[in-house]
Amino acid sequence: MEYRPLGQTDIKVSVICLGTMTWGGQNTEAEAHTQLDCALNAGVNFIDTAEMYAIPPKAETFGLTERYIGHWLAQRGIRDKVILATKVTGPGLTHIRNGNPHHDRAHIEAAIHGSLERLQTDYIDLYQVHWPDRNTNFFGKLGYRHQQGHDGTPIEETLGVLAGLIKAGKIRYVGISNETPWGAMQYLEAASRLSLPRIVSIQNPYSLLNRTFEVGLAETAHREHTGLLAYSPLGFGVLSGKYLNDARPAGARLSLYPDYVRYLTSAGIQATEAYVGLAHRYNIKPAQLALAYVNSRPFVTSSIIGATNLTQLQENLSSAEITLSEEILNEIESIHQQHPNPCP
Repeated sequence: MEYRPLGQTDIKVSVICLGTMTWGGQNTEAEAHTQLDCALNAGVNFIDTAEMYAIPPKAETFGLTERYIGHWLAQRGIRDKVILATKVTGPGLTHIRNGNPHHDRAHIEAAIHGSLERLQTDYIDLYQVHWPDRNTNFFGKLGYRHQQGHDGTPIEETLGVLAGLIKAGKIRYVGISNETPWGAMQYLEAASRLSLPRIVSIQNPYSLLNRTFEVGLAETAHREHTGLLAYSPLGFGVLSGKYLNDARPAGARLSLYPDYVRYLTSAGIQATEAYVGLAHRYNIKPAQLALAYVNSRPFVTSSIIGATNLTQLQENLSSAEITLSEEILNEIESIHQQHPNPCP
């Protein structure tokens, strides 16, 4: 397993991060613990979760994923062996903190105290703002339209609250998620101007089906040492090829939750067919090709993989051992030119 620096910190995280959002929804606690053991044995030291998980978010499953991880940490006694990341929810979910949570002091302090209790730990290594408080483009939204008066909590205020949590020893470092280039630079500018904590990472979607991170944020990641934690590197599993020809495997996410169609556009399916065909020509499993590509990008700190069973997990973990040749990378670029960012 390869380990990469988390921003400019002294922490090194595995190039594969274990994603957990299905736990409490598609996966039981016992299955979650088995996945954690498997990942740890494979060299993974980085676990990513969020207060709102499991996904899709529901009042009855809120916080379950963190509880499963907390029980595992307590049973194994290995808190010091893992880098633990979680997130504070953004606005829009009416079942969290009596509705419409924001990134102000009251909400963030309530969120961190809840996460610490559920995770059974005194501190979080990486605390992330799950999505912007303001109106902007995220979760695949295109066509930014400014809405006067929808700016949300000022970023300076949010960073100030997070600074207090660092001083109190409740979190170590700060990251952002589902952010834009403007948002990332605002966090960095506020940190510099007000001597507040610098963000160390950006957790955004990135895959063969969605390379929009490269347009503006890749340069930010390089120059500002805020590497990408790539989520959905398989495009909700689409890049494994299992949904081609209108297949809907039993128990698969898009079979259970058909509203999650972001990567099943006609353009996305055409691009996936091309990438799956490329993988087969080189005798590589399609999911491993997709993950190995993400792992190879110089602005990526870690790829966040999720799985609902051990077979998927072990296959995804093995992608860390694959180095794509220049020939394959050139063919990927050729496909990308024919199908540029079909699923932003």
